Amino acid sequence: MCHVIVTCRSMLWTLLSIVVAFAELIAFMSADWLVGRAKPSGPEETDHGSGGPQEPYRPTLGIYGRCTRISHMQFSRRDTLCGPYAENFGEIASGFWQATAIFLAMGIMILCTVAFVSVFTMCVQSIMKKSIFNVCGLLQGIAGLFLILGLILYPAGWGCQKAISYCGPYASAYKLGDCSLGWAFYTAIGGTVLTFICAVFSAQAEIATSSDKVQEEIEEGKNLICLL
Repeated sequence: MCHVIVTCRSMLWTLLSIVVAFAELIAFMSADWLVGRAKPSGPEETDHGSGGPQEPYRPTLGIYGRCTRISHMQFSRRDTLCGPYAENFGEIASGFWQATAIFLAMGIMILCTVAFVSVFTMCVQSIMKKSIFNVCGLLQGIAGLFLILGLILYPAGWGCQKAISYCGPYASAYKLGDCSLGWAFYTAIGGTVLTFICAVFSAQAEIATSSDKVQEEIEEGKNLICLL
């Protein structure tokens, strides 16, 4: 018989697992890893509200995507265009970024799998006599290691020609040049930290769902068990 067991710690672990997976996925897909040096607006670009020129814009560059401003001469204006600059994996600007993409993708796949499985931990607490929380916690730890490897390799690619075109001639491996780090990079770091927190917290979720109070509720014949 399936017993639905919901505790404060198990629910918190489930929510954190889902948040971490989405955060890493969004960061990986974003083009805001590097914010390029400011480029002045052209003379045709004016702020029609104030009549003055627009502020310089800063293009952004991701692992495989970018955001830049394109001109529409017939309308005397420019629009920001975002999309992948690489049509296939081999066109990613740096070999280090290719390795980063592989490690991040592997970590994110594991995190998404764990996030999917975590939803069902309310009904299923073990697989082949193994605690599903402990198995998921181990997978999250492995995913965290993949994410760390990807984040360590990513700055090594700052010396590629693509990065130099955005960050200036002084950009090199682990040196930003005229660029700054975008929100996607910080989100990936924060998600990696939370991944290890989830891995540790999975043990608390397992303890909460196998506590004496839960066993007493099961012995009383309750199918829905909610404990703080």
